Amino acid sequence: MPIEAALDAARDAGMDLVEVSQNQEVPVCKIVDYGKMRFEAQKKKAAAKKKQKTQELKEIKFRPNIDSHDYMVKSKKITEFFENGDKVKVTLRFRGREMAHQHLGMELLAKVKEDFAEMMKVELEPKLEGRQMTMVMSPVK
Repeated sequence: MPIEAALDAARDAGMDLVEVSQNQEVPVCKIVDYGKMRFEAQKKKAAAKKKQKTQELKEIKFRPNIDSHDYMVKSKKITEFFENGDKVKVTLRFRGREMAHQHLGMELLAKVKEDFAEMMKVELEPKLEGRQMTMVMSPVK
């Protein structure tokens, strides 16, 4: 159909002539209400954005000589974070003479890694930065 005839048909219908596919040998056009089409596209984009889950970085702080019950409470919270699809940064803070026993911190982080092996992967291995040791874990999809 020639362009002029298509434009006349669109005017008669009280709508707009919209080019759908411009990269073809013959351009493809539709007669639609352009404002309504833009509104629906915007609505679809907003719905897709709403369904999208962003991954947050949550932090759990430990001490090298943590008690077993305190460890269980914090591990329950880590499990909750993984179920929500968030990454977890485990921070182990040393104070005073605890710096002399860094092996205890490595053992604790190894225990955390072992306890959550089936539901996470280690993104950043444990490393010492000043007076704290950190490890970043992310959930397995």
